[in-house]
Amino acid sequence: MDLKLEVVIVPVADVDRAKQFYKGLGWREDADIVGDADFRVVQLTPPGSGCSISFGVGVTPMAPGSQQGLVLVTEDIEAARAELVELGARVSEVFHGPAGRFHPDDPSVRLPGRHPEGGSYQSHAVFSDPDGNGWVLQEITTRLPGR
Repeated sequence: MDLKLEVVIVPVADVDRAKQFYKGLGWREDADIVGDADFRVVQLTPPGSGCSISFGVGVTPMAPGSQQGLVLVTEDIEAARAELVELGARVSEVFHGPAGRFHPDDPSVRLPGRHPEGGSYQSHAVFSDPDGNGWVLQEITTRLPGR
């Protein structure tokens, strides 16, 4: 049986502000549905992604900004970072972790720059949306077996 992750809920405080932020990053708007004063759902999809995000009013009990570690994969982290910065996101510098350790929330274990050998899955950068939901850019140039 195939199971595909299609949508991830992102908790936000201000739906219009979040929509403007993500659309400003070039994400495609798939839906903006208003049911009544207690329900609105917005769905957007990052360029090239098979998975979307949804947020709104009456969509989730999660606290705004509590979604962390959302991973966006790219083949060229420097180019992806530069484009996101140009579009207005506050993206960290590219970093890698010692011995392949990955701690996006702990800057003390970040080593500056891309992984020295260009190791796939090893180079990262992080940013947050206006509510503090945390995103991780991860460079993958060669997939693990079976992927």
